[in-house]
Amino acid sequence: MKEFELINHYFKGRGIIRRDVELGIGDDCALVSVPAGNQLAVTTDTLVSGVHFFEDIPPRALGHRVIAVNLSDLAAMGAEPTWVSLGLTIPNADLEWLEAFTEGMHEIAEYYNVQVIGGDTTQGPLTITVCAKGIVPTGKALKRSGARVGDWIYVTGPLGDAGLAIEARKQGWTLEPKHYKAALEKFHYPAPRVAAGQVLRGLATSAIDISDGLLADLKHILRSSLVGAKINADKVPQSDALRSSLDEDARMRLALGFGDDYELLFTVNDNNKNAVETRLKQYGVEPVCIGQITANNGEIQLLKKDQPYQLAGLGFEHFS
Repeated sequence: MKEFELINHYFKGRGIIRRDVELGIGDDCALVSVPAGNQLAVTTDTLVSGVHFFEDIPPRALGHRVIAVNLSDLAAMGAEPTWVSLGLTIPNADLEWLEAFTEGMHEIAEYYNVQVIGGDTTQGPLTITVCAKGIVPTGKALKRSGARVGDWIYVTGPLGDAGLAIEARKQGWTLEPKHYKAALEKFHYPAPRVAAGQVLRGLATSAIDISDGLLADLKHILRSSLVGAKINADKVPQSDALRSSLDEDARMRLALGFGDDYELLFTVNDNNKNAVETRLKQYGVEPVCIGQITANNGEIQLLKKDQPYQLAGLGFEHFS
């Protein structure tokens, strides 16, 4: 199957068709309409085989993952996902692989009412770039720069499972099959907190999604907001799989520093604290307060049982 046959078969006419898409796949550009009173939120992520996913990842899981990690960025801004464009580089036109990959991609896109509106397909080493777009009411987007001294720091769910799956594979750890399966599922099929992000609009003072690790991503908020933070490591939520598989320090390294969790990390002031907890629980999200914003510009004070706690070299950064 050649390039345009591939596009027509696996992408054009598949998935949902949104009313605000005036022209989708098949022309030089897509044409979309942004509703009045809204801003356009745009994010782009590239995933490379051997860097962001194992080379033998099931193609259906990969299709899900490449969309999910981009929708997570939109969620962190409080945006409603609307459209995605896909740049797909593949070694060859393996039809069985493409069928499973696009099935996973279209499945999550349809779940979140997102239309695939264009992109590009080329031959080469497996690399996937997604540009996701969303809409957010003008002036209501969540940013990294709004945290203030005294705000409470929350996460939307357990951390460290993706790290457990990756490190078990890389280091040859022997885990109970049910725990490895649960951790691998979290890595392969991350669930972007889209509804939670929209709930946080007007309530949270800042937000970010946890892709590079809790402490690394928290530093982005601290730098943008010119504040510091105190984090209670023992309050950071962990799954049963993680708790049952590793000793405490090893668990902490994964939960605090590994990333690929795609939970939301956000701050909220005293006035909105109860409202945030109540509204998120209505959407099945159990937010956990793990610390507080301080005046120590850019510094993170890490505590465990109210005592200083040290874990060095945490978080992921390309070219580091």
